[in-house]
Amino acid sequence: MTITDDTKKTIITEHQIHEGDTGSAEVQVAILTARINHLAEHLRTHKKDHASRRGLLKMVGKRNSLLKYLSRTAPERYRSLIAKLGLRK
Repeated sequence: MTITDDTKKTIITEHQIHEGDTGSAEVQVAILTARINHLAEHLRTHKKDHASRRGLLKMVGKRNSLLKYLSRTAPERYRSLIAKLGLRK
């Protein structure tokens, strides 16, 4: 099971840059982080679910690409996002 619509809406409202923003890099990274955390919990229980593990690795790679883009284009927004989400970078 993935994140619910209510959870996704709260994540979007917390990380949006302006009203109606649903696709900025910050919002995308925050949603991916929530999905990654949810899937990591699933994989702690189901250790042999390799298909989900592959999906997790693809999401981590996508988040890493978005974070690299954000660090190149807007370093201050990148630092604030890392601090807000509690990511190690």
